[in-house]
Amino acid sequence: MQAQKFHVAKGDTVMIIAGKDKSKTGTVQKVLPKKDGVIVEGLNVVKRHVRARGNEPGGIVEKEAAIHVSNVQLYCSKCAKPVRTKINILDNGDKQRTCVKCGISLEK
Repeated sequence: MQAQKFHVAKGDTVMIIAGKDKSKTGTVQKVLPKKDGVIVEGLNVVKRHVRARGNEPGGIVEKEAAIHVSNVQLYCSKCAKPVRTKINILDNGDKQRTCVKCGISLEK
């Protein structure tokens, strides 16, 4: 079975469009194709109770949880809002994501 392709990738700046962190922006740290989710740096923080293991102490740890990919949208720095994207094919055959509204490239 082929892995699912998302509209966001690791390192992209995204805005959360639904949920408790709505309208906050952050950078995608990890893409989880099997869970249809992404982990965004500093957002959707949850508390987990961790048991002590060896030298590591136990306690309550805060960490980022996955956000469904449908609840994030790429953030355009020029438009200063979340935007839809289109794919332009360059002369050399490479694909490039661009903002639908302003036309600026969203590649890293």
